[in-house]
Amino acid sequence: MREKIEKVLNDLRPSLQAHGGDIELVDVTDDGVVKVRLTGACGGCPMSTYTLKLGIEKELKKTVPGIKSVEQV
Repeated sequence: MREKIEKVLNDLRPSLQAHGGDIELVDVTDDGVVKVRLTGACGGCPMSTYTLKLGIEKELKKTVPGIKSVEQV
């Protein structure tokens, strides 16, 4: 599952990098919670919650079976 998540994040990464940020996969729990760290400009952006839930989480749930949620750490 971790490899599939990394592939999705790599596909999303150019969009984040275009805005001066990036994303790191920190952990994947057994119950399907993906923990990520937004870095650079994305780390302190007031819109990062929307990016996380409406962009990253939505794409991961669509692409990788078993993902329940995505959390920022």
